Amino acid sequence: MTTKEAITLFGYHQRSNLKARTVQSYHPILQRFEFRFADRSFDSIGSDEIYQFLESLTQKHSKSTRRLRYAQLKAFWNFLIEKCNLNMRNPCSAPLLSKAFKTPKQVARRILDREVVEELIYKTKILRDRLIVELQARCGLRIGELLKIKVSDVLDRKLILRGPKSGKESEVAFMPEQIARRMNDYIQQKNISTEDRIFPICYSTAASGSDPAKFLFFKKICPNRRPF
Repeated sequence: MTTKEAITLFGYHQRSNLKARTVQSYHPILQRFEFRFADRSFDSIGSDEIYQFLESLTQKHSKSTRRLRYAQLKAFWNFLIEKCNLNMRNPCSAPLLSKAFKTPKQVARRILDREVVEELIYKTKILRDRLIVELQARCGLRIGELLKIKVSDVLDRKLILRGPKSGKESEVAFMPEQIARRMNDYIQQKNISTEDRIFPICYSTAASGSDPAKFLFFKKICPNRRPF
């Protein structure tokens, strides 16, 4: 099987089993790989050639992008080896490659205790800032999702989250009644139009807000959408 045919087969598999966003993320590397090795038998390509290809492709990119491209190519080979029932080792697993594109050791993320979050909310006096922290802590919202919310996305106690990290078109979160009332008061107080964002600020603006210390905890309150 040529590399071009292998990429076509992998593409069919991806479109049937993966989200469109994930499929799209593979496109740049597979397109370049096909251009380089199109007529070569995919199982004739060695680890040295793969290393040279990845180096030329990612030398000006960040370390995270380099690791992503390596992982994508490795996944491509794993699929072909399993699909074609080949008795061969993934060339991307060679020490030369695994060392050059090694994933750094993950540092455990410190999650704030409930008591700390409660104190944080209690001490936040500005309504906008309090809502931002409460929506994260009580509703499990990520800051990126929170800052996208428009007035039209608020339906009583329900929040429609557009373009969430999961890759879905939308998700739904629910507010406790007290927060829903505060949200409604804030919208009326600021006279925000239906299609306007409720919090029309960017992440960096939020982080340098009236109480910078509390915004350091954005990702430590509820990183996995598990509300307090």
